[in-house]
Amino acid sequence: MALTKALSFETTVMINELRVAIPLLGETITPVIISEPGVGKSSLLAMLAEDNGDQWRRAGDKFDTDKYEYVFLDCPLRDVMDMGAYIPVHEGKTLEYYVSGLLDLKSGKPKIVMLDEMMKAPKMMQILFTRLMLDRMWGEVAMPKGSIIFATSNNASDGVGDAMLAHAGNRVVILHMQKPDAKTWLPWAAEHKIARAIRAWVAMNPRCLASYLDGGQEDNSYIFKPNNGVLSFVSPRSLAKASVVVDNQAKLGKNMTRAALAGTIGMSAAHDMAAFLTLEKEVMSTKDVIANPDTVHIPEKTAALCMMLFNALDDLVTQDDLSSFMKFVNRIPSSELQNIFFTTLMGTARTFKLGKNNESVKEWCKKSDNLALLMN
Repeated sequence: MALTKALSFETTVMINELRVAIPLLGETITPVIISEPGVGKSSLLAMLAEDNGDQWRRAGDKFDTDKYEYVFLDCPLRDVMDMGAYIPVHEGKTLEYYVSGLLDLKSGKPKIVMLDEMMKAPKMMQILFTRLMLDRMWGEVAMPKGSIIFATSNNASDGVGDAMLAHAGNRVVILHMQKPDAKTWLPWAAEHKIARAIRAWVAMNPRCLASYLDGGQEDNSYIFKPNNGVLSFVSPRSLAKASVVVDNQAKLGKNMTRAALAGTIGMSAAHDMAAFLTLEKEVMSTKDVIANPDTVHIPEKTAALCMMLFNALDDLVTQDDLSSFMKFVNRIPSSELQNIFFTTLMGTARTFKLGKNNESVKEWCKKSDNLALLMN
């Protein structure tokens, strides 16, 4: 059975909703998270660890904590012997099931298991994984009490080979994950130290995070489109990967930087971002703006100004600095850029605390009818 694409906004859920739902559902019914490539499904295991106060890391596909063992299973790469095997017992002339040590079931500790790309697994493995998802059995051995199971895969419409056995689809809860838009992605990117220039570029080009499922994206050369043969495209994942390229552009040189960006986010986005990066020489430092907010030059090019705003979002530390920078922001003739600045300021955990208690920010929110930004 091929899973269809998400039908409407009402049938999709955000990644933060999944962080809540998976622990609540995953002990008894297996959530299967479906979305297009590169939108953050595979990061869910780390997010769940973070929510539990743990710091998960890929190390031998398993991470042990006081509460759970987190297990990442790359399903297309797994075989029957990765689960276990029947071994001859000569005394009784029988076969006894020996479970593999992949999940360390002997420890008795509850597991949070992510079956990544489950619908790309070979048919036989899907059958075995179905028993895990339905009965919480790893081969012939029961999972420890309290274990949580969830799976991820792509839309069938993505054209990357995802299909689920017909009898399995009715035994799980299929959840279509919504692709993060620019407004959602930018605070996450700030918290994860994605290069400032990339964040500013995304703010200037929000349609780079549109989905082909949205409709009306036929001329959008940035995004993933099924069966177009393009391996590199803009996604939350590829933007994060591109950060190391932008951070090292001075050492890589212009040609290598452009080539590396093209091989990460696609040719169209690389061309536009490379042009965007050349504007950095027109960008004034946050320190200079804070020192002279009433007189410092406002760049004529919108892209350079946007980059200054995203620099400030990382640089501002004190209330005095923010109040001074606010004088500069209030001089910006573009209300759209002002909105981008304040939305990101109040949407990022670190700067939210700073902005919430700042009188200048409160005044702007009142004047612009954006009081909702002050609410956590």
